[in-house]
Amino acid sequence: MEMNEVADRMAITDVITRYTRAVDTRSYQALHDDVFTEDAVLDYSVVGGPVGPPVEVVPWIEKGMAGFDRFQHMIGQVAITFEGPDTAEVTAYFTNPMVSRAPDGTERLWEVGGYYHHTMVRTADGWRSARLVDDMVWTRGF
Repeated sequence: MEMNEVADRMAITDVITRYTRAVDTRSYQALHDDVFTEDAVLDYSVVGGPVGPPVEVVPWIEKGMAGFDRFQHMIGQVAITFEGPDTAEVTAYFTNPMVSRAPDGTERLWEVGGYYHHTMVRTADGWRSARLVDDMVWTRGF
């Protein structure tokens, strides 16, 4: 593996980290600024969500996460296949525990797991996601 490929793999993995950190810290503007291309297609249809550009889909993410007090993405394996010097197909395994609080103050744990499938592209600002498909494969607590 050449050094350029190692650097690209690290940069692509960093985009995935920026995605999960932006959601987990409710820094939704960072999804526009640091994660997705402006014309990216985000596909949350597997969970009943929209398919569209960040400007349309990020508010849906924000609204959905507002129902939880805390959440924390954990990323596992990240498989990267380069489709050329400036494009890569990426699959990242994820687990996302989320905590909600009932009116009586008790907490409830919800969990989801699956894969984030990205098409990453190299831009003038570095690697960004041009396509995200949320591929949820299991839930617990719902």
